[in-house]
Amino acid sequence: MPEGDTVYRAARTLHEALAGQVLTRCDLRVPRLATADLTGRVVREVVPRGKHLLTRVEGGLTLHSHLRMDGAWHIYADGERWRGGPGHQIRAILGTAGPTAVGYRLPVLELLRTAEEDKAVGHLGPDLLGPDWDPAEAERRLLARPDRPLGEALLDQRTLAGIGNVYKSELCFLAQTHPYAPVSAVPDPARLVGLAKKLLEANKDRPARITTPGARPDRRLWVYGRTGKPCLRCRTPVREGEPGQDRVTYWCPTCQPPAASDA
Repeated sequence: MPEGDTVYRAARTLHEALAGQVLTRCDLRVPRLATADLTGRVVREVVPRGKHLLTRVEGGLTLHSHLRMDGAWHIYADGERWRGGPGHQIRAILGTAGPTAVGYRLPVLELLRTAEEDKAVGHLGPDLLGPDWDPAEAERRLLARPDRPLGEALLDQRTLAGIGNVYKSELCFLAQTHPYAPVSAVPDPARLVGLAKKLLEANKDRPARITTPGARPDRRLWVYGRTGKPCLRCRTPVREGEPGQDRVTYWCPTCQPPAASDA
């Protein structure tokens, strides 16, 4: 599942291509939207909300999409060959007299009244890259369930909107807290919330995500994806777990020693 910074860039790319343009083609290839047609309407804006994309169009309508694991929006110039995948994977086509936006493998695609967007995104916590960012509220939500495993709490979009598996592992490392330790074990929750904001802000404009001081390709992340490789801080081999989990977690057993109950 993409991180909030990836979705932020996707929204910006869609906005730059579509905002202010009249839709000359609209093809929404999901059963419940088979008869929906936005042709002739002007695209007002495309904005991110956590990991959600909101394409607002003339007439008070919003096309809500979510990429989840492998969804993607591609922008093509007039006459350019579409390369995002086979035709049967296309879920949405938004064409203009210029660029065309094509959504592939979108697991979530729905049409809402713009005034009712909260039905889709109202449950989300403060958006790390959004205008509603509220660090105090984010910290309150994080601490609301102190016995919850830290990694699980960070992934919950109702706590902070925008953290995915990469930032989960990296933030646990920077907090020097085992990802399966309870939230109550975090020494400085306010600092952790601030770090989350800082990391996403630093990476929202660059596709090569960096959470370390180094710029070498093999040293851009502290622990994520580094199973068996030496920790960049202490040289202990990085571990991964738990086997069989949908989202793998990475940590350093020296920098983030598990409590007895988590070992």
